[in-house]
Amino acid sequence: MNATRWLEPQEQYAWRAYLEATRLLVRTLDNQLTRDTGISFTDFELLVVLSEAPERRLRMSELADAVTTTRSGVTRASSRLVDAGWVIRVKCENDKRGMSAELTDAGMAKLTAASPGHVAAVRENMFDLLSADDVDAIGRGCQRMREHMSGKSGTAR
Repeated sequence: MNATRWLEPQEQYAWRAYLEATRLLVRTLDNQLTRDTGISFTDFELLVVLSEAPERRLRMSELADAVTTTRSGVTRASSRLVDAGWVIRVKCENDKRGMSAELTDAGMAKLTAASPGHVAAVRENMFDLLSADDVDAIGRGCQRMREHMSGKSGTAR
């Protein structure tokens, strides 16, 4: 049996800082969006993903894979977005049992209205605090992590 490779002090520091900063950033962005636009971070994320999809439409399973919430969380969030008129559910053309979510024009308008404040909060709470080298290092490191965990190989820039 292999011995546990405990984290070195520098790794432990980086790990804890990453976790806490990530939790605080998501909470801060969620609070900003809720306060200023009445939508949650999860709702905003779903609207963004749909806005970038071909024909502003994705299968529910693909939508769940693209965001940072659970499949049940996506189902609840998409129900809120449908109730608000920002998303419609559409039967999949090639799989009559499957459902897709499609961003409506009203949903696109809501996303467009919410985006400037969100971007300002991201800048204020992340990028304005980092050097260009910090941003590059975070981007490269997170890309390697994403590729490893998603099973996609590639080279981070």
